[in-house]
Amino acid sequence: MTTETAAADRIALPGGEMLAWSDLPEKRLVDGGPLAALAARIVPAGARVLLAGPHDPTLLDRLGHAEVTCLLRSYPDGVALAARSARVMVGGPAALPDDERFDVVIAGAGLDPVESVEGARLGWGGVLARLADALRPGGTLLLRMDNPIGLHRLVDTAPWYARRDDAAWSIPGVLDAERPANRAQLRERLTEVGLRPGPAFAGYPDAGAATALLDADQLEWRTASGFFDAVLHGACADGSAAATVLQDPARLAVDALHAGQAAALAPGWLVLAHRTNDVTPLDVTPAAAAPADLPVAMVQTGPPGAEVLEVVDGPLGWQWRVTAAAGRGEVTAAPFASREAAYRDLAALDGQPVPEGRLLRTLLLDASLRRDLDALRRLLHGYAQWLAGHADSDGRLAGAVALAGADNTVVFDGGYAVLDPSWRASEPLPGDVVLARSLWRFAATLLTGGYAHPWASTLDVAGLTVVLGGLAGRDLDRATVSAAVETEAAVTAALRGLDAEGRVTLATELKAVEPTDPPAGPRSYQQLREAWLRQREELTRLAALLKWTEELLTSRERALRRADATINLLSGSLSYRVGRLAITPARLAKRGARAAKRRAREALTPKQEEQQ
Repeated sequence: MTTETAAADRIALPGGEMLAWSDLPEKRLVDGGPLAALAARIVPAGARVLLAGPHDPTLLDRLGHAEVTCLLRSYPDGVALAARSARVMVGGPAALPDDERFDVVIAGAGLDPVESVEGARLGWGGVLARLADALRPGGTLLLRMDNPIGLHRLVDTAPWYARRDDAAWSIPGVLDAERPANRAQLRERLTEVGLRPGPAFAGYPDAGAATALLDADQLEWRTASGFFDAVLHGACADGSAAATVLQDPARLAVDALHAGQAAALAPGWLVLAHRTNDVTPLDVTPAAAAPADLPVAMVQTGPPGAEVLEVVDGPLGWQWRVTAAAGRGEVTAAPFASREAAYRDLAALDGQPVPEGRLLRTLLLDASLRRDLDALRRLLHGYAQWLAGHADSDGRLAGAVALAGADNTVVFDGGYAVLDPSWRASEPLPGDVVLARSLWRFAATLLTGGYAHPWASTLDVAGLTVVLGGLAGRDLDRATVSAAVETEAAVTAALRGLDAEGRVTLATELKAVEPTDPPAGPRSYQQLREAWLRQREELTRLAALLKWTEELLTSRERALRRADATINLLSGSLSYRVGRLAITPARLAKRGARAAKRRAREALTPKQEEQQ
């Protein structure tokens, strides 16, 4: 008997299954990503778990401590997951026995892919009611709901209502009154089916493959958090690096955070709810009780193979927590990854406090937009002094401070701190190079991003870096900036896991960055248009300069022609001829004197040699 046949024997087919269809996600994260980490945290050991809908098979590996039953609508997906789970039922909600109850129900792909198109249609509310009924008293439901007006739809180049791909059996949106359109409506629907809504997490940058799960309530309250600022910017920038979008999702996400709308504009939410029917706190068994110490954030960033890190709210504030999965062993580099410039030490991160305050990059951008040179000088001067305070006797910086750029530094009450100290420099770097690298990154963001700033538009990235160094009280030159760009290429290659060839290519690209270029990352129509406008202004300036140069050359040529005509006119006059007659004898006398002097010198030279 083959493995596939043995797995097929473990699949229940009560009817309604889709025999030639697969829902398994194409985009998969390492170890299932933050969703798998959250699921593993809320599922107690020995609990009976119903995994409703298609999920990354890695999620089943993270739930090895529980008894998992998969509820699917796709028969090929059932065959693929049968070897990893205790039981598989294919056919949608109708395949669930009426008398079976579970401690935890996970619908991490939403409710739409739970329902089969081959059977009786229950609708969104009907599927929710059926899954809620499958929970035992005190059980936990983990449900994902996509946001119909989320950030992913605001930046998408194709309208949401025009989908015609095979996966779009139905297109959810705010027009469908049956399904909730926001978190408030979702809480009402959960309450209607006998569930008590619990914490909610906002998923970025994509609801189906979220690399960051952030507490939705904290997102609404802590609008100036430098940690949330950095996480949202990093998640959206990395998640849309190769996409074509209407506008930069990272910029929009950070703006939504400062406006208190980051949770409302999240591409999707993961909501916890508990069964409350006929249950008291004493009736909740340990196998059904979800842990109370849920993290504030679960983030997966870094090179390929990066682990999920957590931020928890402890007695002394927020602090980093490295999960058991992330701490399984030392993070090894990819086969061709460069570890020369930087490496990641998760052990140094575990238990460290998350500094409160605002991100330095955000403060610098704000001061630039307001043309506040005093604020810029104060921020940059303080930042430079903070770096110098961590330098050794030779002026070199080591460890996490050596990589503390404006996007990884938090400002609080006039002080500075590294946000994520897990990334460290392999070797100490010169202090001026560290400062120039950070300022170059900010200058590139400022110029290529099209931000308004108080300096001349003719400055290039290196020139603006030198100007920023002057504001910081440091005398930087272009040679130092060039060394900083080389360091930036090496560090970025290590963070991305690039090989030697990729590092060389990256260094060439960084050296060629011009103010008229669009910013690196997603191809944003808005930023491409701004880059086109800058290029048009530069071409207009160059055309005007060329025209002025041509006019100057033309005027000089006319002046030369007039001078030549004057000389020709004077050379034929009587006074010119008389002058030549007067000057000719003097020239001949001068020439004769030179000849006599030369002959005398030649005659005296042999006599001097004989005397010697």
